Amino acid sequence: MKEAKAQIDALKEELNRWNYQYYVLDAPTVSDYEYDRKLRELEELEAAHPELVTPDSPTQRVGGEAISAFAEVTHEVPLLSLQDVFEQGELTAFDQRVRQSAESVRYVAEPKVDGLSVALEYVDGVFVRGATRGDGQVGEDVTENLRTVRSIPMKLTGAPHRLIVRGECYISREQFARLNEQREMDDEEPFANPRNVASGSIRQKDPKITASRKLDCIVFDILQISDSLAFETDSQALDYLETLQFRVIPHPVFDTVEEVSKWISVLGEERERYPFAIDGAAVKLDSLPERAPLGNTAKFPRWAVAWKYPPEQKPTKVLDIVVQVGRTGVLTPKAVVEPVRLAGTTVSNATLHNQDFITEKDIRIGDTVIVQKAGEIIPQVVSVDLSKRQEGSKPYFLPAVCPVCGAPVERDPDGAAVRCTGAECPAQLMRNLTHFASRDAMDIEGLGPAVVEALVNAGLVKTPADLYRLDGKKVAELDRMGKKSAENLLNALEKSKQNDLSKLLCAFGIRQVGSKAAQVLARQFGSLDRLMEATEEELTAVDDIGAITAQSIVKWFENPQSQYLIQALREAGVNFQSTEEKPGETLKGLTFVLTGTLAQMTRKEATSLIEQNGGKVSGSVSKKTSYVVAGEAAGSKLTKAESLGVPILSEGELLEMLNLTD
Repeated sequence: MKEAKAQIDALKEELNRWNYQYYVLDAPTVSDYEYDRKLRELEELEAAHPELVTPDSPTQRVGGEAISAFAEVTHEVPLLSLQDVFEQGELTAFDQRVRQSAESVRYVAEPKVDGLSVALEYVDGVFVRGATRGDGQVGEDVTENLRTVRSIPMKLTGAPHRLIVRGECYISREQFARLNEQREMDDEEPFANPRNVASGSIRQKDPKITASRKLDCIVFDILQISDSLAFETDSQALDYLETLQFRVIPHPVFDTVEEVSKWISVLGEERERYPFAIDGAAVKLDSLPERAPLGNTAKFPRWAVAWKYPPEQKPTKVLDIVVQVGRTGVLTPKAVVEPVRLAGTTVSNATLHNQDFITEKDIRIGDTVIVQKAGEIIPQVVSVDLSKRQEGSKPYFLPAVCPVCGAPVERDPDGAAVRCTGAECPAQLMRNLTHFASRDAMDIEGLGPAVVEALVNAGLVKTPADLYRLDGKKVAELDRMGKKSAENLLNALEKSKQNDLSKLLCAFGIRQVGSKAAQVLARQFGSLDRLMEATEEELTAVDDIGAITAQSIVKWFENPQSQYLIQALREAGVNFQSTEEKPGETLKGLTFVLTGTLAQMTRKEATSLIEQNGGKVSGSVSKKTSYVVAGEAAGSKLTKAESLGVPILSEGELLEMLNLTD
């Protein structure tokens, strides 16, 4: 046991040091491979000795079980907001008020990060609790979610007995762009701005979702500290936090308000060079003793203000409107404008969102428009200057066919998106191939996004069917592949040919047809050829297949690109038959909701068992729910079921219904 503890402690110390170097200093000293190898070693040791797992372990950052609600946290020291100032006269008036009370006036100035304010509490150097600001007096306990933020240290070296600091959680500009790109690949709406992402991510009830967002946190204040540690200035306190290995806000100090004003102007011009979105600048009296006489109002401290940058707007001319086809086939219009300097960068393009946006503002080629940056990130058109409209200009409409592959486009029945219907559209190639190989689809091991990208860039794959024609020698020549990896990939592709029809249907990426609908269709029709012949009426007669889904299926099979793909897959020997048995009818017509921890099987296994016997599983309780199956520690779903009078089953009673008990 002692030996295991020593090994675990050594690994924790090493991994925490690497975390600090990578996430706080931005200076990694080891490769991702080496880090992952050490983390795996620690995970295996902790699995063998669960009694040695501690909250500060790097293994605890991945996100635990989802929670049903956040507990309230009353802040011992209120998390006040700052009073906004918008012009030089207001900043000068603030300086005059401060000088009437304070003898020694120096200001610490900080970029104001556009994220979510949090309080982080440490006891004997160990992170014990994290809370949102809330209304400043009462916030929410989001400790488990904050554990997933890598730049928040889980353990401090040489820390006081108790420490509470305030920081701002944010998503970096780079990660924000990646996240929106991934959402586009997953056919989801992109996020509007980084602030909403940070706020929504920290308040997710499933910490694993928070972890996937890869947030950061930067610290800017000490709220409470023990061990008689005292600082004369705010800047000294921030320097001290840096020694504890926090990521600390940049905090230059100035002697005059004029120097502060110059710095604010420079910051406004250089906002783009910071990794986080900035919506202003905090200006605070640096002397901590001098702050006391100034005091606070009910909402704001009198010794600090927040300079707010107004959205900078400038006129420019629309030179052209170009259409991009995204990875999900959505046609996105973009205005090409005369270059204009905006919020520190030169803007030559502006998003037009969709046809509805263009029509609402009546944006035309040749128009003079007002542009600004939305959320300090994305340039967009605010309005049109109709007084400068050219005579004879015409309203703009998106094309009726895809500008990349020529396939017809169609508008989503439930939204504003206009989408290419081409099954082999080159613009969608990366997304289509990645989806085709994914676990819910053809489940091709070793064919992740990086390998897909390498195959596409090398010109080896242009359609999903090309995967089954790959030359092993050419694959082996790709970066990071080699003979063995190429051999494994070809074996995985060969194995995937035997998949059930449901996997292939999901892999096609037909609108509205996910893994569950694919299983239903495969069981009902038995073969791809039979499904291809099905009419909309036949499809809508199938459980869980609505009119919109049926229409999408019929249109997809009618498309010549789809027919070419199907023929190529047929020639490659891919299975077109369903091997799954039709579900039984023991639970037909019944809808179940699962809650709590089951003793004899996982929820996934229980779901599969119910569906195999003709039942349905829902994620929420309603009057239409037939039964709620309640395991240990059942939560709010059980309470709601009781209030609605929905019958409650134990796990054993469910098994009895299926005649599966001894």
